[in-house]
Amino acid sequence: MTETKSNNGLKVLAGLLGVVLLGVIIYTVSLYQEKKKTEAVLTQEKSLVEADLTSLKSEYDKAILESNATNEELVSARDNIAKYLDSVKTMKADISSLSRYRRQVSVLKAEREQLLKQVDSLKTSNTLIAMQRDSTYVQLEKQTVFNDSLVVQNTQLADAVEKGSALNLTTFNVDAVKERNSGKLVSTSRSKSTDKLKICFTVANNVIAQAGDREFYLEVLDPQGNVLGESYSKTNDNGGSITYSKGTNFYYENQKLDVCDYINKPAGDFQKGNYMVNIYDDGLKLLGNVTFGLK
Repeated sequence: MTETKSNNGLKVLAGLLGVVLLGVIIYTVSLYQEKKKTEAVLTQEKSLVEADLTSLKSEYDKAILESNATNEELVSARDNIAKYLDSVKTMKADISSLSRYRRQVSVLKAEREQLLKQVDSLKTSNTLIAMQRDSTYVQLEKQTVFNDSLVVQNTQLADAVEKGSALNLTTFNVDAVKERNSGKLVSTSRSKSTDKLKICFTVANNVIAQAGDREFYLEVLDPQGNVLGESYSKTNDNGGSITYSKGTNFYYENQKLDVCDYINKPAGDFQKGNYMVNIYDDGLKLLGNVTFGLK
């Protein structure tokens, strides 16, 4: 009887132990499944954080490439995100760490919005500055063309004034003359009778020429081409030069003016043959020439 009771007690104890073991197994399985579920959630959250950080970094890379000049703030923000991304990839996922990085992602997104607004503002300013610069460049080009045109016009005007103010002759003639005892001069064509050459010319009126003392240069060439007289030399600003017989001075007042001068007999008599007389202004411009012969 006692033995029967003992067996029953063992059976009850074994049943209780079985129930407890079953409960432990069920609890353990439940904990394991919960752990797996939590790990899956954490892994997914970690992937989302990595994706957000990768997206932010890509946006900064794009903004830096589109920026005309390197923006230090953008580069610094991009580098910080890269560091966060590296940390997330290597960290062991847990609720505390992921929550902290989630909050940091929100802060980084707000910072990105602010920085990109500044970049857009700078782009707009740079665009306006570029437009103003281009407009200024166009205006400068136009002004340069206008100035060059003025220089050309002024040069042409100066040339026109210089040409227009030059003196010209209306008449120019040469006479071989003999001086009588009374002092009267009579024309002659004989070389032995000639005492001097009378050279006369008329300067035309010119209202834009500068009034004042002027000097023209007379060049008389004998039949051999030699210069009669003292043979003076004159050189102008352009390097041109002449050898002349005599300089004739007169005062010009913008009105027509008759001028006469004389070339005296050389050491010997005037030679037979053809003579040429050239007349030059004070800039050595040839104003006219006359040829004549002596018998």
